[in-house]
Amino acid sequence: MGRSRTYEWEDPAISAATVGRTTGLEFVREIATGRLPGPPIAATLDFSLDEAEHGRVVFSLVPGEEHYNPIGSVHGGVYATLLDSAAGCAVQSTLPQGMGYTSLDLTVKFLRPVTVDTGRIRAVGTVVSSGRRTALAEARLLDEKDRLLAHATSTCMLFPLPAS
Repeated sequence: MGRSRTYEWEDPAISAATVGRTTGLEFVREIATGRLPGPPIAATLDFSLDEAEHGRVVFSLVPGEEHYNPIGSVHGGVYATLLDSAAGCAVQSTLPQGMGYTSLDLTVKFLRPVTVDTGRIRAVGTVVSSGRRTALAEARLLDEKDRLLAHATSTCMLFPLPAS
C-alpha cells in the first residue's frame, strides 16, 4: 500500500519582498514567529525555525520515512538542507538593514545515520567570522542527546540590496 503526504505553503514572494527592509535578525524572527511566511522548502521537508538571535539560529525536524533514501536512512540532501538553512540564516541574522547574502559554498560532513528512531534533530547555525564582503558560518546537526550527526561550513557573499 502506498503512502501519501499533503502539505501547504504560502507565497514565497511575500517574505522575499521584505528582505533588506529591516535588519536580518528582525527578518529571521518574523519568519520564526509566523508573521512572515516561511520558505516552501520548510513545508516540503516539514522543518521549523525554532530560535533566532544575532549570529545564531536553530532549525528542527522530526525525521520521517518520507525523508528516507533507498537504503533506509534519512537522505543526505535533508541533512544538507537543514545545515544550509541554519548556516545561511545565522549569517542573515547579523546583517544590517539594506544588506543581503547568498551562499558561495557548503561543505557537509556526515557523521551518523538518522532514522525515524533518532527523534527530533536540530540544526544549530552560528557565524564564525564576518567581514565586509563575506561571512563564514558553521552548522551542527544534533540529536536529542546532543550527539553530533553532521557538520557543515558555508561561505556567504554579502552585498547591498537595491533600494526598493
